[in-house]
Amino acid sequence: MRQIEVERPTTWVALTGFMGVGKTRIGRELARELMLHFVDLDRLIERETGLAIPDIFRYLGEDYFRKLEREAVRELVEKDYLVVSLGGGTFVDAENRRRLLARGPVVALWARPETILERVQRKPGKRPLLEGGDPLERIRRLLEEREALYREAPIHVESEGRSPKETAEAIVQELWRWREARGS
Repeated sequence: MRQIEVERPTTWVALTGFMGVGKTRIGRELARELMLHFVDLDRLIERETGLAIPDIFRYLGEDYFRKLEREAVRELVEKDYLVVSLGGGTFVDAENRRRLLARGPVVALWARPETILERVQRKPGKRPLLEGGDPLERIRRLLEEREALYREAPIHVESEGRSPKETAEAIVQELWRWREARGS
């Protein structure tokens, strides 16, 4: 069978950012734009364990979940032709961050805390990290704790006020700039 050459800025990209910034929806759209496969890291872990993420947190603990996440990242960075949507805490882990940045490129998506809250409240399902207390305050605090780490990603794109398709198109433009800057 003959392989078709497709002009694209990269054959592998990871999306990071806080929950609710649109990593999954934008990732699907980006995969379509780049003609790559899409992998949602959380869904991959759920499929492999047979457990929902909140159940893993509840019954096995966050540390166990983070171990599963590191194993999945280790496998995914060895693959090609992928858009990977990371969990909100995946890039916070130093080992994951090192592996992902070495594989690159990594795109950090951003949205305001109020937008994040509105988006996560629209979707059914529990968000273990938002349980207890004022969710907006918890989002602000966690975002503040994670911001410097998300800033280590080489590409940054706002998802605020854009459709997933518009955001994916903006990412593609940034990926071309990234590629050009690297001289690839």
